Amino acid sequence: MPRKIRRPTTRGAAQQVSAALPDKSEILAFVQDSPERVGKREIARAFNIKGAQRIELKRLLREMADEGLIEGTRKALSEPGVLPSVCVIEIIELDENGEPVSVQAGRSTTADETPIRIRILAGRGPSAGLGDRVLARLNRLREADLAGCTYEARPIKVLPRERERLLGIFRTLKGGGGVIVPVDRRQMKEWRVSAENDLEARSGELVRFELDRRGRYALSQARILERLGDPQAERAISLIAIHSHGIPDQFPPAVLQEAEALEPCELGKRKDLRDVPLITIDPPDARDHDDAVWAAPDNSQSNKGGWIVIVAIADVAHYVRPAGALDQEALKRGNSVYFPDRVVPMLPEKISSDLGSLIGDADRPCLAVRMTFDREGSKKHQEFFRGLMRSAATLSYEQVQAAIDGEPDQQTAPLLEGVLKPLWGAFEAMKLGHAQRKPLELDLPERKILIDNKGRVVDVVVPPRLEANRLIEEFMIQANVAAAEVLEAKRSPLIYRVHDNPSPEKLKALSDVLATMGIKLPKTGALRPHHFNRILEQTRDSESATLVAELVLRSQAQAEYSPANYGHFGLNLRRYTHFTSPIRRYADLIVHRALVRALGLGEGGLQDAEIDRLDAIGEAISATERRAMAAERETTDRLIAAYLAGRIGATFEAQISGATRTGLFVRLDQTGADGFVPASAIGTEYFVYEEARHRMVGERTGQEYRLGDRVEVRLVEAIPEAGALRFELLSEGRPGTPPSGRRGRGPKPAKRIKGRRRR
Repeated sequence: MPRKIRRPTTRGAAQQVSAALPDKSEILAFVQDSPERVGKREIARAFNIKGAQRIELKRLLREMADEGLIEGTRKALSEPGVLPSVCVIEIIELDENGEPVSVQAGRSTTADETPIRIRILAGRGPSAGLGDRVLARLNRLREADLAGCTYEARPIKVLPRERERLLGIFRTLKGGGGVIVPVDRRQMKEWRVSAENDLEARSGELVRFELDRRGRYALSQARILERLGDPQAERAISLIAIHSHGIPDQFPPAVLQEAEALEPCELGKRKDLRDVPLITIDPPDARDHDDAVWAAPDNSQSNKGGWIVIVAIADVAHYVRPAGALDQEALKRGNSVYFPDRVVPMLPEKISSDLGSLIGDADRPCLAVRMTFDREGSKKHQEFFRGLMRSAATLSYEQVQAAIDGEPDQQTAPLLEGVLKPLWGAFEAMKLGHAQRKPLELDLPERKILIDNKGRVVDVVVPPRLEANRLIEEFMIQANVAAAEVLEAKRSPLIYRVHDNPSPEKLKALSDVLATMGIKLPKTGALRPHHFNRILEQTRDSESATLVAELVLRSQAQAEYSPANYGHFGLNLRRYTHFTSPIRRYADLIVHRALVRALGLGEGGLQDAEIDRLDAIGEAISATERRAMAAERETTDRLIAAYLAGRIGATFEAQISGATRTGLFVRLDQTGADGFVPASAIGTEYFVYEEARHRMVGERTGQEYRLGDRVEVRLVEAIPEAGALRFELLSEGRPGTPPSGRRGRGPKPAKRIKGRRRR
């Protein structure tokens, strides 16, 4: 016979003597029956629990939570698998029809820890996309639908995207609690942490935190959410960027399970390319190989001196199908993120380093384009097809270049005549076409950080730009153009890689800065890439060459992904897309699917639901690309700051790269590191900033420091967690005139620097 459950007392019975403690079944029945949010306070009031019995109630509720009978916080309890009528949900995927599926924000689960899935009703309320958080009204379904959803939701409001996670270094204070010093150099402040909110963090630990402001006029306090360990420990610096930018670095179990179930591809109806000596050419430390190349002279009498080129790209679309767990996670990530000490891949290792990578001595599926060029480098024909290939060699740029320069090694010697020299022959023809196109020729040096096996920086170098690098770049550009041309001819939707013209505001700013360096920017008509190239050529052999290239780069618009085509200014191309890196870019995967669909190349083609969402997909992956670039840049700055932290007091040769009211920005010659010289550390008089002339000038003598000037600086402070370097200026400025209308205030007072007086 079922036990009769005692119902709680009413509010009017609150004056009664405290009743006996309810058992678990009675508490569970009360939670289930209550139309409002229930917490410990409501249970105590309903069952008339007072005094010491509140401690026993707290213990009982903790037991029920441990047993999975209830879940939530002390202020809001609920039965597992049951959601409130109104809550915040997060869209985690799209089903095969493109309809959004979500979970409750915070990932509520059923008793067996399965996430509670929610179907968002189409056409009801504001529209939301993947990754959005939505305030919604929920209705529980009698049974799960085909996607496993047990609730349906009517959106009320799309909430703003979650802010970047805050990270900092915790420092303990005497008496308990502490302060958090932010790792973001833009946050020039500290936050107090009370003892109850410090999560028992140790002094010096890297922590993730949130700000908690209790009243309108109260000071913001911090609450530690997660302890991330020693910020100076091995591989911790890139972890700062991963957490602060919210980059997903752990694959959900469903994604890994789907990847592990994949099998190697067989030939089937694919073109057999296993006898074609396609090779991959990448950096020596490349983590994936998604493109292979081959070339040969065209034997056609109608194309004497012409070339046949094949660019074969890993057929990721064969493995990653629309709306699957792999696809949804790849879209969420948008791209792989590369750090000096690790990579956060877009796809699991089973694909990115194995089945989807064109490694040697293994059959791998590819989507290839066969292109025909004439002797002047003009493309005459192109054909896309699916194939099965086996890489003839996995080579580095340095290996290939050395072989072409007459120093082949054991691996490249057998390939020199039949494989490498034909590639160079085709490239020589393609260079003629490149010169006719006149793209923007920005050849900026790229810093490379060398890491030892303990994650420590051992050197910062600038690898030389080899012809082998340019060869692969030109082959990839031609393949990308071919993909855009074929899809346009088929009237197929696609995502373009677009790059808008520079804005008038940026051009005006560039013109003003260049004028201070004696360089004139053309003012008549619309500027094209060759106008910028002329300036770059004029300064190529000067000390300001790198700075001028940086200034030109800053004046350019940011490239992005879009289904609307407005051309690519930098490459000087009318149509351009990304086709050559589907392992690490979701845009390329979309283009592969579009080609498969448009050309009837089998399964895995672009779906109607994807076509309807190309605008949203373009915006999402443009945002993840910007996120990755910021994270990679910040990590480089932090690693270099850590590398230089042991050289406080050392002097460096540098160039002034910027000027503001508060001081000068400098770039070190040896490492390319950027640092700051406060105005107080310049010279022995007061210096002021003249914006029109982009200079810092002494009020008394007129001594000046301008953009591009060569200087010697001394390192005063390095903050690895923030990637910040502070210097003092040792060089004398160039002679100039004092700023007009200002009275000199005489010399600065001497100040103490590193145990000596500065005069």
